[in-house]
Amino acid sequence: MLEINSLSKCYQLGEREIQVLKQLDLSVGTGEIVVIMGPSGSGKTTLLNCISGIDSPDEGVVKIKGKTVDLKSEKQRTLLRRQQIGIVFQFFNLIPTLNVKENIALPFLIANNKQAENDLRVDKIIQTVGLHKRKNHYPYQLSGGEMQLVSIARALVHGPGLLLADEPTGNVNPNIGRSIMEILRNTVKQQNTSVLMVTHSPEHAAWADRICFLKEGFIQGELKQNAEIDNVAPIFNRLLELDI
Repeated sequence: MLEINSLSKCYQLGEREIQVLKQLDLSVGTGEIVVIMGPSGSGKTTLLNCISGIDSPDEGVVKIKGKTVDLKSEKQRTLLRRQQIGIVFQFFNLIPTLNVKENIALPFLIANNKQAENDLRVDKIIQTVGLHKRKNHYPYQLSGGEMQLVSIARALVHGPGLLLADEPTGNVNPNIGRSIMEILRNTVKQQNTSVLMVTHSPEHAAWADRICFLKEGFIQGELKQNAEIDNVAPIFNRLLELDI
């Protein structure tokens, strides 16, 4: 589903040039959950932004379904997010003047696609994330966990092949965090969606098929994980070995 080769990104901070990503290679298979772990400032969010086209890498190649994405083209980056990628942000990014159902339907509204079948898809995913009793509420009327569930539903409603999730469980309570991971795992099973997720939580990383450890701008190791077993010990051990 996703293949990244030699991805590099640096930022200019005054007279200093900070290299965030350094010739990074990464792949995510179809129907696979891959987690990225690493210390703060290691480039995790930058990596997701470069894949999604929110930011543009300095060098490197990103392929989705075997096709190279022209990340220098704003039009291609927009189409990529609209058609093939779903994005879950750490801080929700909901539209405050839209209710739950309207926020979830936003990908269809932006594309000016108002078909009746899309309305059914919105209703179905509202049921999936357990917000059917809150669909007419506005973001200010929701808890943080409920807002994140809306964000996840919005990212999945158009059936993307690839979901990018930046700390989706970082600002929610443990029960909602587990619900989020269950939703992601079920989506992978039922729709063969691929997931690339950033997290600091070993408990939530344990739901992944594979964990990649990012440090100093590139992947310094990975751990294959049985996603059916909630076992955090190997993850803790690997983090200690890499001093993350």
